[in-house]
Amino acid sequence: MQPPKRATPLRILLQRVSEAQVRWEEDQTPMMGAGLMCLVGFRDGDSVESLEPMAEKLLNLRVFEDDAGRMNLSLLDKGLSLALVPQFTLYADCRKGRRPGFSDALAPEAASGLFDHFTRICGQRIQAMILGRFGTDMQVHLINDGPVTMMLDSDSLGISPRNHAAPNHGS
Repeated sequence: MQPPKRATPLRILLQRVSEAQVRWEEDQTPMMGAGLMCLVGFRDGDSVESLEPMAEKLLNLRVFEDDAGRMNLSLLDKGLSLALVPQFTLYADCRKGRRPGFSDALAPEAASGLFDHFTRICGQRIQAMILGRFGTDMQVHLINDGPVTMMLDSDSLGISPRNHAAPNHGS
């Protein structure tokens, strides 16, 4: 008997950038300056309850250098830009064969609603924000600054919906 398949968490792959832009079909976002480029993926089981804590973590994560050269300042501290791009391929399961599977990714209609809600939460705190378009092939152009690239996920942060009933106070 195989163990039950563990659903993966809400994921955000963030990259500190000096500039970024998203293009699709015949359209594009304005070029943004320094800030964070975030690929955002949702899985089956994600809900609105995990969005606010993930937004707070993302916006307050200290990944920008202070005057002493230490990563001690957040996106909000610096007043920088934010790019959010929906990215279901963060859930690629490459364990078997050569073709990735995406069975953990949330269905497009539900994921689109969560992405819209997440962008509204972030937009309440960030003035300069660009957004990718859900369900569209996009080209993401960026200059990674550092490079600094990190993965955030709701399970490891103790904020996934299944952790709300018993928060992890040990971290």
